[in-house]
Amino acid sequence: MQQHQRALWELHIAVLLFGGTALFSKLIPLSALDITWLRCAFAALALAIFVKATQASLTLRRPKDYAIALILGILISLHWVTYFAAMQLATVAIGMIAFFSYPVMTVLLEPLLHQQRPALKDIVSGIIVLAGIFLLIPQFSLGNQTTLGVLVGIVSAMLFTARNLTLKRYFSHYHGAHAMLYQTLVAVALLMPFSELDIQDINAHMWLSILLLAIVFTAAPHALFTSALRQLRAKTVGLVSCLQPLYGTLLAWWLLSEPITWQTAIGGTLVVMTALYETAQNHGSQQQKKSES
Repeated sequence: MQQHQRALWELHIAVLLFGGTALFSKLIPLSALDITWLRCAFAALALAIFVKATQASLTLRRPKDYAIALILGILISLHWVTYFAAMQLATVAIGMIAFFSYPVMTVLLEPLLHQQRPALKDIVSGIIVLAGIFLLIPQFSLGNQTTLGVLVGIVSAMLFTARNLTLKRYFSHYHGAHAMLYQTLVAVALLMPFSELDIQDINAHMWLSILLLAIVFTAAPHALFTSALRQLRAKTVGLVSCLQPLYGTLLAWWLLSEPITWQTAIGGTLVVMTALYETAQNHGSQQQKKSES
C-alpha cells in the first residue's frame, strides 16, 4: 500500500511538472524552435546520466531501432515546437486544451491501423472535442493569433498522437527514459541547424529557466512517470494524465496572471472530460479483452 501511495504521488508530481512545462513558452523570450532544441540538449544529458545509472548500456538492441528512434525524434521535435508556438500565439490554457485533443485522436486513429472502424461512441467523443475547441476560437481568421494558436495546438496534438502510436507499436520494449534519450538527441540534431540564436545573447536568468525546463520539467517528470507506471494500473496513469491541462491552466493563472474566460473554461471542460471518458473506456475495454483471452 505504501508503494502504491508513493507511486500515486510520483504520478501527480510528474503530471503537475508536465503541465508547468507550458509556462516556459512565456517565461523564456526565445522562439519555440530555440526553446525546444535547448531544452532537448540539456534533457538528453540528464536522461543519459539517468539511463546509465539504471541500465547497462546506452545503445539500442537492434540496428532497425535506430531508424525508428529517428522517426520518433522527428515527430517529438515537431510536436514540441508546435506545442510551444501554440501557447506563444494564444495563451497557455488555450494552447494546452487544443493540444489535449490528442487522446480522442488516438482512439479514433488506432482502430484504423488495425483495419477496424472507430466505435460510434468514439466518433461522438470526437464531435464533443470539436465543439470544445470551437469555443476556444474567437473568430475564424488566420490573422487572429488566438485562432492560429488553436490550429497550431491541434497540429501539435496530431504529431504527438503519431509519435505515441509509433512508440507503442515499434519501441515499447524500451524503458521510457531510454526512449526519450534518443528522441531528445534527434530533436537537437534536427532543430539546431535551423536556429539563428546567438548563444552569447542568452543571459544568466534565461539559462536558469532553460535548465529548469530541461531538468526539472522534462527529465525529472519522465523519470517519475516511468517509476509510477511500474506500480500503478495503466487506467490510473491515463486518468491522472488528463489533469495536465488543468494543472497548466491554473499555474498560468497563478504565476502569469493569464485570465480564464468562460469560453476557455467551458471548452476546456468539454475537451478534458471527453479525454477522461475516452481514457477510462479505452483501458476498461483493454482489461476486458485480457480477461476474455
